[in-house]
Amino acid sequence: MNFVHLHVHSHYSLLDGACTVDALIDAAKRQGMRSLALTDHGNLFGAIEFYTKALAAGIKPIIGYEAYVAPGSRFDKEKRTIQGASYHLILLARNEVGYKNLLKLASAAYLEGFYYKPRIDKEILSQHSEGLICLSACLKGEIAHLLTTDNMEAARRCAGEYADMFGPGNFYLELMDHGLSDQKGVNQGLLEIARVLELPVVATNDVHYLTAEDTRAHEVLLCISTGKLLSDENRLRF
Repeated sequence: MNFVHLHVHSHYSLLDGACTVDALIDAAKRQGMRSLALTDHGNLFGAIEFYTKALAAGIKPIIGYEAYVAPGSRFDKEKRTIQGASYHLILLARNEVGYKNLLKLASAAYLEGFYYKPRIDKEILSQHSEGLICLSACLKGEIAHLLTTDNMEAARRCAGEYADMFGPGNFYLELMDHGLSDQKGVNQGLLEIARVLELPVVATNDVHYLTAEDTRAHEVLLCISTGKLLSDENRLRF
């Protein structure tokens, strides 16, 4: 099939992803997919395993990374909540230059920007944007966040900033529909920004597990990650 998953988490997205690399590749192969991305949260721990196993299975691997982007400087570690400490952003390597830039960004995130999560910022991202394709990410992305707070003008400026940073054809607004209440409104806002700024869009699914039967196991994983119980009504769900 022609559809390619570009937003995918394995168990290397620690206490968040519930798929092994082997399971992801097996599922892609069963569904006749010719290519697959891996975009774990904040790290490239699974990149080599994914690359070698995907090639062995006849699937083109796309090495990526869901970056945590600081709202200001990566060196700013003033007291914030974990929710306010970073936004999400998908980065995909187009070529060897892009892969090397991913390595530099992921390393700097741990060595320079770590605060709750390994973070980069727009300054270092602009220095290492060559060879990368950028997607606007999920509801925790900066543009989506601005849209959920009814700040269309700021969302449009942010999209324009990323489009300028990565160059023509290398920044995509990411459309998702997981049945979440905010997503339909965000998608409408993203489509409007795409129309005004003439930006491409891409449909993705924020893959954290493979089947409906895996839902409960993933919920348990999230409870461990967030210190919640399955009985907590306000716990994180996905």
